[in-house]
Amino acid sequence: MCRWMAWLGQDVPLEELLFKTQHGLIDQSLHARMGAETTNGDGFGVGWYGSGPGPAVYHSVSPAWGDPNLRELAAHIAAPLFLAHVRATSGTAVQQTNCHPFRAGRWLFVHNGLVGGFPELHRDLVLAVEPDRFPAIQGSTDSEVLFQLALSHGLEDDPIAGVAAAIGIVEETARRHGLEPAVQASIGISDGRCLWAVRYASGAATPRTLFASADVDSLRRLHPDNPRLQRLREGDRIVVSEPLADLPGAWHEVPEDTALVVERGGGVEHRPFAPRVPAAA
Repeated sequence: MCRWMAWLGQDVPLEELLFKTQHGLIDQSLHARMGAETTNGDGFGVGWYGSGPGPAVYHSVSPAWGDPNLRELAAHIAAPLFLAHVRATSGTAVQQTNCHPFRAGRWLFVHNGLVGGFPELHRDLVLAVEPDRFPAIQGSTDSEVLFQLALSHGLEDDPIAGVAAAIGIVEETARRHGLEPAVQASIGISDGRCLWAVRYASGAATPRTLFASADVDSLRRLHPDNPRLQRLREGDRIVVSEPLADLPGAWHEVPEDTALVVERGGGVEHRPFAPRVPAAA
């Protein structure tokens, strides 16, 4: 059901985390260990915040492990904040407009999971998107609709509240259709300054996995002989669908029904997460 990762910290070459880690996202595109599928080869994307206005994105329908352009770009682009995603489709087409991250202005959005019953709910959910935002929907995925619903209900003012509203609308729409709500949501969001992440699943389902790296002081103390960890600076943080390396104590699993706020400088705040149905909906 996809894998994703986000980096916030010092400028780092994209290849350092995508290709050069023991179990980085490129390896996960072929050998995911904690996902619903082992292979995530239905396209990929990278979004990063560099010297230009807003984020840049690179998408392809090729499998991430076999795209020579990604390897070339990743070796020459360094960024202090990026989100990357490898896709395993849950039924929608393999096409470039369905590849994450999705972008709107300064915002990037990635999603691992699904909206159960999406073909039956699709029309009503799109009609819940603000009319001015409707033309921005270019693909056919539930993920892009979630993003546009969140933007329609306050994401730019409060990303966590916007996502809570989007999922609340989806679950309420499912109930109106006589369907049991079945949202799986491991979501990453950025505006170029901060990272936000959500781990949630409807009902008693277990949500998709999500981890955050430990603080740099702890990483250095736990693994003093690891030269890559010794190069980290205070404030460097990674949020991932699954760990990039087998390093004891390096990763903290994000609890179920939790939102993360990761600020520049390395501060991480955990918040309880619950969907809500906005009155306007």
